[in-house]
Amino acid sequence: MNNKNIQLATFGGGCFWCTEAVFQEVKGVEEVVSGYSGGDVPGHPTYREICSGLTGHAEVIQVTFDANIITYKAILVIFMTTHDPTTLNRQGGDKGTQYRSVIYYHDDKQKEIAEVVLKEVGAYYENPVVTEISALDVFYKAEDDHQDYYRNNQEQGYCSFVITPKLAKLRKLHADKLK
Repeated sequence: MNNKNIQLATFGGGCFWCTEAVFQEVKGVEEVVSGYSGGDVPGHPTYREICSGLTGHAEVIQVTFDANIITYKAILVIFMTTHDPTTLNRQGGDKGTQYRSVIYYHDDKQKEIAEVVLKEVGAYYENPVVTEISALDVFYKAEDDHQDYYRNNQEQGYCSFVITPKLAKLRKLHADKLK
């Protein structure tokens, strides 16, 4: 008998390699897929097109999770506390609209929860939270070489200097929610 309550969450907090690595460690997460959403240009964009900043898409991840193990609200709290939601179109050295902080909701309930989480988490930041909340239109899966990026490229400089510290922060703040 399958007692799972499988749901989807889609959001972006800068480079998708970082957010993917974070959520691959969270209990109840079944799958994390890097991709693109929120653009103005029709059709499946490429990484090169996204990096240009001209398509309007954001680098995002789509998380498949078991809501019987971790709630959507808990997923969003982890998301909001493992990136900087107060910088517009920027995370660290990554700059441009493709790196914006954004939550794409799948239904009205997710929208309500996202609004509550932003308000609650916003109280802990010195600067205003600029995370966008928008309805998910289309999610495009990124190219295969962007999937499992941290796991496959830990020796690369970006992974060592940017992703590894984010994982340390995750482990410090959310140890009770990790695999």
